[in-house]
Amino acid sequence: SNLADALQTRCESLEKQYYLEQQQLLVEAHQIEEAAQDHGTNTNENDPSTAASSENTRLRVEVAQLHSGLKEKIKKELHSTAAMEARQAFDSLQEEKLAQETTISSLKMELERSNEITTHLQTELENAKSLTRLSEKQFDGLKDAIRQLQLENEEKTTLNERLVENAVAEKEKMAEQFNSMNDMVEKLQKEISMLRSYNKKSEKGWFRLPNSQKESKSTAAVEETSADDTAAAQARKWGAFGAVLPSKPLYTIKAHREDASCVMYDGTNLNLVATSSSDATVRVWDTSNGQLQATFSGGGSLPMTGVDMSGGLVTCCGADKTCRVWQYKTKRLIHQLAGHSQKITCVKLFPGEKNIVTGSADRSIRIWDISRHIYTQTTTFRHSSTANCSDVFVETQPVVTGHLDGGVRFWDVRSGDRVLDIPTFHEGGVTSVQWKPGSSHQVLTCGRDSTMKIIDVRTQSVVKTFRNSALRIVSNNARCSFSPDAAGKYVACGGGDNGDVFVFDVATADLKKRLSSAHQSGVVGLAWGKGGTNGQQIATVDKSGVLVLWA
Repeated sequence: SNLADALQTRCESLEKQYYLEQQQLLVEAHQIEEAAQDHGTNTNENDPSTAASSENTRLRVEVAQLHSGLKEKIKKELHSTAAMEARQAFDSLQEEKLAQETTISSLKMELERSNEITTHLQTELENAKSLTRLSEKQFDGLKDAIRQLQLENEEKTTLNERLVENAVAEKEKMAEQFNSMNDMVEKLQKEISMLRSYNKKSEKGWFRLPNSQKESKSTAAVEETSADDTAAAQARKWGAFGAVLPSKPLYTIKAHREDASCVMYDGTNLNLVATSSSDATVRVWDTSNGQLQATFSGGGSLPMTGVDMSGGLVTCCGADKTCRVWQYKTKRLIHQLAGHSQKITCVKLFPGEKNIVTGSADRSIRIWDISRHIYTQTTTFRHSSTANCSDVFVETQPVVTGHLDGGVRFWDVRSGDRVLDIPTFHEGGVTSVQWKPGSSHQVLTCGRDSTMKIIDVRTQSVVKTFRNSALRIVSNNARCSFSPDAAGKYVACGGGDNGDVFVFDVATADLKKRLSSAHQSGVVGLAWGKGGTNGQQIATVDKSGVLVLWA
């Protein structure tokens, strides 16, 4: 169709050109005729009859010949030019046709490839849809399986809790029976001892008097020796040096890489002090020279929150919900007490080192028997507030605990009952509790309200309150302490913001000493021990991990 249109257009242009040339020829013929007429007129003037007719005839013939020749020439030129142009146009059209056919062929091939790709993609889409449907079915199946497993897990968890509660109840019942049996055995032993004494007195007579001066002197000597032994035992119990007031730093030690959390002296009057830290280590130091003696670690990278040391045992608690017990001489871990569901905040060894009390953020206080190869949990106390600190005087006395809600509470170890509750004793929480040395009815407390108080358990009243405008308690594990003499003449605490150590007189509640410049950051732990052979009694640790042994 494009070729025909082009040829038609070309023909129309040639016809127009032919028409223009024909008009040009007509104009030229007319000019020739006029020239002939002018010539004839001139001839007629000379020979008006014969010459005019012959000349006109000849001119007409020449004009006709010229006209026909011109037509033939025009026709030939037109035909040759048109043919050449038509041929050229035809060739160009043929080339365009071939190019178009080539383009059409390539486009057809591209279309076929596109169709193949489309078909492949449709197949892949169908496969993906099939896989998606299969995955959805599998996911639904997995959801059903997970739901079933969750239900089974809940059932098993409930069953396990019930079994644990039953086991705990059975253990507590067995512990109560065991305690009652121990009480019975002690009672029977006392009765047997009394009966034996009665029998001896019956044999010797009830009111036998000394029959000689020698016997009287012997009896007096025995009584004097017994009194001396009692006094010596009392002196050993509360330190051979009495209370040593701190006056200057004896050793300043970078004890830990991170902030320290607690410091405690060895409870058996050795020259040792233990520190715990957020760097997940417990370290034992020689107080006579400030040298490191041992390092204990556990709990990965989780902080250690408390430490105690006595009778060759080192125990610590931490954020990993576990309490660990090491043998100091062998450096071996002998117990890992697990049972708390949240971090353990405080730990304390009982006198005799057979039991341990721990307090936790799970709001429970647990008693552990570590006297055997395998430890047992004997008693659990529960309360609505976390215990920050605890202390034990003797095994027969209640355990005292200080809590985050500011209350101080007393617990009977044997019965598991709370025997006394003093709520909101300190605003902001209680950070430290300690039985007064040699007293079973007075307890020293420290709180976030930056005060220390001595409470009389019998009357549940405050005996003394110690405060100073420069003393700030900013940590939940800040510790205070009585001096280790029998009278507990002084109390001490560290400043949580300025690093100073404050010593108060118990009798007057006045500030006795304030020691500065040893710590560059806030004091978080203080211990006032009985002192070993060198008499060093006071140790403090701060937020930068520095331990100061005071002289």
